[in-house]
Amino acid sequence: MPRPDSRSADALRPLVLERQANPYAEGSCLIRMGGTLVHCTASVEAGVPGFRKGTGLGWVTAEYAMLPRATVERTSRERNGPGGRTQEIQRLIGRSLRAAMGTMAFGEYTIRVDCDVLQADGGTRTASITGGCVALADACTWLAARTGITSPFGTLVAAVSVGIVEGEPRLDLMYLEDRDAGVDANLVMLEPDRFVEVQGTGENGTFSRAELDVLLGYGQVGITRLFAAQREALGW
Repeated sequence: MPRPDSRSADALRPLVLERQANPYAEGSCLIRMGGTLVHCTASVEAGVPGFRKGTGLGWVTAEYAMLPRATVERTSRERNGPGGRTQEIQRLIGRSLRAAMGTMAFGEYTIRVDCDVLQADGGTRTASITGGCVALADACTWLAARTGITSPFGTLVAAVSVGIVEGEPRLDLMYLEDRDAGVDANLVMLEPDRFVEVQGTGENGTFSRAELDVLLGYGQVGITRLFAAQREALGW
């Protein structure tokens, strides 16, 4: 069956990474993957959580939010703090970005990466990781210039969704595919080929080892393309 946007099964959606999209943040990136648009900012703040105090080590964390009209129908703001789904997503983003750090020995500073979904068409958490990494890299460069240390950033991290829709393995699911997927997974990797996280679920079906291998292959090829786009955006 053809995909809703006529892509091949192993193709990414059109991707744009706009570095330094926010003039006030120490690092920022506006990422568009197809119809998904996420504004990522990285802010350097003095101080660290209690468990880090007195260690001389810094901390990297993330927050995630979706604007009320990022979706077809308006969703309410989370006025009483993040709900369970939001907490799950921002923990995933935080873990992924910490994996990209070369060291946490950059003084008692917190780098907080905010990922705000302006428009959602599937893959918002994976886009947040990919765009958040660009913002984090620039924030680390800013911190190094200010403190005289070597940038603590280590390795690019990127993420993409994969799934089985109508019996066909597919890369980078848009919302219509994600909604109907029998199997849905998110892959996070460090450049060039280390897995940070693999989240896979048989939403409306099950999957074989052979199908899983195809999904992992699609995901790794797609993430390699994302690494290239991140490098181009950062001028590396």
